[in-house]
Amino acid sequence: MSIRFATKARRGMAAAGIAAGLAIGVAGCSGGGDDKKPETSASATTEKESDPSAQQGTDESLAELKGEGGLILVVTSAARDAGGFVTVSGEIKNDGAEGARIPIQTRGNETEIMKHGVSLGGATLVDPASKKRYYVLRDTDGRPLTTTGMPRIKPGASIPVFMQFPAPPTETAEVTFQLPTFASASIEISA
Repeated sequence: MSIRFATKARRGMAAAGIAAGLAIGVAGCSGGGDDKKPETSASATTEKESDPSAQQGTDESLAELKGEGGLILVVTSAARDAGGFVTVSGEIKNDGAEGARIPIQTRGNETEIMKHGVSLGGATLVDPASKKRYYVLRDTDGRPLTTTGMPRIKPGASIPVFMQFPAPPTETAEVTFQLPTFASASIEISA
């Protein structure tokens, strides 16, 4: 009886720790991003005045990855958190003429992640310099630390998404981001 109680208590403490870490990470990402956006917008406005067609849609994104059915993943940030994580954030837009769902393949093919439904659990970061691949983190129940339960996306609409990975070494600033059914792209990790 006491072993069962201790196991449940450890699980609860681990889940609380992960939830606290995610809350701090989200607060850190949202706080730092708001301070920098006005500077980016101001400089982007100046650049757009000279050539509006060449700069539209690229002033705030690290990469745009084309997927199936008119879906586009726009990566807006890849931030290194103090806890040893990298959080990749962005949005998935539907540029198609019809509503679209996120392909089931984006959850990856690991049994533990597959049983939790549609997610972005198949995403990876590849460090080409040290030849290492980093997979999406999971909580104590095996759920991926990504956006899950994504709805059908109407034409022209978008949904915010995130994925959390273990952080590569601090000297690694550029990695290749991969998500099944989407093109891969090189992105830069901010400190």
